Amino acid sequence: MWPLYAAGFTTAFGAHGIAANLGGFSEDAVTSLIVLGGLLALYDGAEVLLKPVFGSLADRIGGKPVLLGGLIAFAVASALYVVADSPGWLWAARLGQGAAASAFSPSASALVARLNPAATRGRAFGSYGFHKSIGYTLGPLLGGVLVWAGGLRLLFAVMAVCGAAVATWAALVVPVVPPLPRKRQTVADLARRLADPSFLGPTASLAAATAALSVGVGFLPVSGAAAGLGTVTTGAAVSVLAASAAVVQPKAGRALDAGRLTIRTGLFVGLLVTAAGLAAAMLPGLAGVLVAAALTGIGTGLITPLGFAALAASTPEERMGQTMGSAELGRELGDAGGPLLVAGVATVATLTYGYGALAGLLAAGVLLARGVPRDGTGPPGAPRPVTST
Repeated sequence: MWPLYAAGFTTAFGAHGIAANLGGFSEDAVTSLIVLGGLLALYDGAEVLLKPVFGSLADRIGGKPVLLGGLIAFAVASALYVVADSPGWLWAARLGQGAAASAFSPSASALVARLNPAATRGRAFGSYGFHKSIGYTLGPLLGGVLVWAGGLRLLFAVMAVCGAAVATWAALVVPVVPPLPRKRQTVADLARRLADPSFLGPTASLAAATAALSVGVGFLPVSGAAAGLGTVTTGAAVSVLAASAAVVQPKAGRALDAGRLTIRTGLFVGLLVTAAGLAAAMLPGLAGVLVAAALTGIGTGLITPLGFAALAASTPEERMGQTMGSAELGRELGDAGGPLLVAGVATVATLTYGYGALAGLLAAGVLLARGVPRDGTGPPGAPRPVTST
């Protein structure tokens, strides 16, 4: 499992570490805000388009080849800018990184599900989410240190080494999980499966959690600055958000496996706590920022492992990659849609109303969580998928 956790860390560290430092340390390549926006969108855009594709490919040929191919491609794309060091190649490298992450991220999630029996999947996804949260937390900080020490090329070089090292580790340690025979699936079959509450509820919850996390990281510093708080204080508040999410995820997974928590209840409570965190962001001053960060982190940390565990429980083993890729697509849409919603409302009103709009949307989203079966396995009376190990 450890190479899979490392793959989750790599995609999170690569996404946030580089994104957080493009604007301030690459004046030759980032000449305007529109250029910066384009470079940031390349990575996420590639993930939105390609994650379902590579997830389905993992079902067809096995998760390990797609995982290794994605990690190797990530290393090559990162090394491309190290060697070329020109604005044009920065665009190519960033696009390549996003496409590569689209391959190894959903295949890693699918392998986490395939390599763990149903009774321990909560803990496995909690640990996987914990390491991704560490990547999100350390990415901007360590990325800034690397760029300060050796420029953007050094950061890309570290990403290349990281991708190559994790690929080698996974090749040696992760067992081969052969693809399973699959029944022919029509577009109508896929649409029915994706519209089922057992898929739609967890995926919408994951998208909501990602939207809240993105808004917290991006806009809480703005609220802190408006309240007269310094950059150190606002940075500490964002760290509270990430740390809360990282700490809660393994605990939520263990509680699920032990039967102390059901998926339906966990998603329901997680969405309400996250909505309360965004509502707290509407309060002025340091107290509002800190309470918002803590509650948002706790809520998203509760939702993430339970959402993935629910998807794994309700998905036939032979379609695991496709489901994880589609769920990752939902998370990417939440990652982009949350900040856009808050920014749009803030433009016509204030940031306070932007927080309130997203909080209301998440509070309404608990209706979807209520439609998820208690154990997440599918509609009432549906057979529980057989778990292969």
